[in-house]
Amino acid sequence: MLQLRNITLHRGERALFDGLNLTLHHGHKLGVIGRNGVGKSTLLAVVRGALAPEEGTVSRPDSWRLAALDQHVQPSRRSAIDFVLDGDRRLRGVERAIAKAEREGNDDALGHLYSDYEDAGGYDAEARASAILSGLGFAKEDESKPHRAFSGGWRIRLHLAQALMAPSDLLLLDEPTNHLDLEATLWLETWIRRYEGALAMVAHDRDFLDRTVQQIAHLERGQAAVYVGNYSAFERQRAEALTRQAAVYKRQQSRVAEIRRFVDRFRAKESKAKQVQSRLKALEKMDLAAPVHAESPYRFAFAAPRKVSNPILRLDDAALGYDGDAVLRDVTLRVYPNDRIGVLGANGAGKTTLLRALAGELAPLAGSLARGRHSAVGYFAQHQLELLDLARSPSDHLGEVAEAASFSSQHTADYLGGWGFGGDSARRQAHTFSGGEKARLVLALIACRQPAVLVLDEPTNHLDLEMREALALALQQYGGALLLVSHDRRMLRRCVDSLWLVADGGVRPFRGDLDDYAASNGALGARQTAVGASSTPRGRRPLRTAPLVRKQQDLEARIDVQTRLVDDLDQRLGAIDGQTDQLAKLARARKDAWQELQRCEQAWLDVQEELDRLA
Repeated sequence: MLQLRNITLHRGERALFDGLNLTLHHGHKLGVIGRNGVGKSTLLAVVRGALAPEEGTVSRPDSWRLAALDQHVQPSRRSAIDFVLDGDRRLRGVERAIAKAEREGNDDALGHLYSDYEDAGGYDAEARASAILSGLGFAKEDESKPHRAFSGGWRIRLHLAQALMAPSDLLLLDEPTNHLDLEATLWLETWIRRYEGALAMVAHDRDFLDRTVQQIAHLERGQAAVYVGNYSAFERQRAEALTRQAAVYKRQQSRVAEIRRFVDRFRAKESKAKQVQSRLKALEKMDLAAPVHAESPYRFAFAAPRKVSNPILRLDDAALGYDGDAVLRDVTLRVYPNDRIGVLGANGAGKTTLLRALAGELAPLAGSLARGRHSAVGYFAQHQLELLDLARSPSDHLGEVAEAASFSSQHTADYLGGWGFGGDSARRQAHTFSGGEKARLVLALIACRQPAVLVLDEPTNHLDLEMREALALALQQYGGALLLVSHDRRMLRRCVDSLWLVADGGVRPFRGDLDDYAASNGALGARQTAVGASSTPRGRRPLRTAPLVRKQQDLEARIDVQTRLVDDLDQRLGAIDGQTDQLAKLARARKDAWQELQRCEQAWLDVQEELDRLA
């Protein structure tokens, strides 16, 4: 087993670890969690031997082979497939010995070496490496490309593939899902469940942790508290412990009440739509874990749009792509106020292309994109982190927006503090920030502009678990429309009501929920070339349902308008005192609006039943 005894390590004057102890047995899988800066990555470095503790010991059996995800590897000329095969050091050593024996004509040595080559799995090694690359999203033609030809995120995938290729008894993974899409995450989840060695992994995707680990090590105040079970089990155990602490009870109850209000709010919108049902189930579990997040440093919101057009965006018969080459064709869709849409699809299918077009960064090659008068878009994508002025601080970045919104200096400080930029960090230059801090800053700049629609492309990359919880809560409160691409299934379950599938050069509604989508990718989460196109029938939408889907979307928009009208008339009726003529007029208008709302809701249910029958 792996044992860390009395580990002490300082970062500057602060004790990062203070007598930390941790044990990991063979075959056990451990998730390492904690706030940013507590030393999660440092702990893996200590286990790996890349960093020596000031005090204490690290021990593991001499026979244990160690493999680790290396985030920092110099660009290489080696092909992707060779780079991955390099992870198997024993195999590469045998290959070098064979090459030497062949040059020297040493037939006696070759006999033994070919036996070693077979024992090392040499005859199927390339097939195994190719399967790993495919699972992580690489096309067959990518295997011959040099490592240095891939972008940063894809290089990290190659580094992960190399770590998975290495035979090991102890595997260390530091945020392995950061640059993966949902399909690759599902594949990796299955790979880890099958892994027979000991695993220690830093991850911020709670669904991923729930499905892969049996223990949680929570780093806090220099110690590692180990909890038996997955992340959800940790939350329950820690919530019970925190609730027993009288000093934090009052603050926790305020947080619990806040979360329960959202559960009640969405329960009132219950419908037959399977995705809504799935979301309600997720929301109903939130209050159980509320005490765990009561001490979160994040307190922020996406302010409601001042005005919203209906529809916000319209794409008609659009072709979307680059340099005259269409990635998506015949795209017709609407984005209405209060839409909560999760966008699914395999890597390369065109999800980012769609989002860029809706955000206004990419003009249609054909067809039309129409925007309402009040349709400001808040667009988050990974490339925007690179567009930050690295010489400016969060206060500097917010300056122009704050001035236009007439923020006081105290309001600006409070706003940034809610996003985790309190005190000196609000004045630090962005070049000193981690990826998570840059992502938080971009999101803060988007939120303060009060967009009518949020278009978010993998916003959770680099964010820790507490920030993800705070972001999910803020998105639930947000009053505008939301389009979300994320490999974080918990984020999708909690924040979206419907799903779009980008596949086969088009965009269509997905009738199932995320579990159906995972099933449509294969029984074990295996990647398929055309996601949803040839596996589970429930993941497909026959062309004849398209008119029904458009009718349902129109009805949803009308239901929203009529609901607001009824609420407005109720308020006006309540404010009237003795004006008989005006009272009668408003009462008739209220009756008409209510009857129209009932008619639209019944029509929506009729359409839903027909869609269920066709599905």
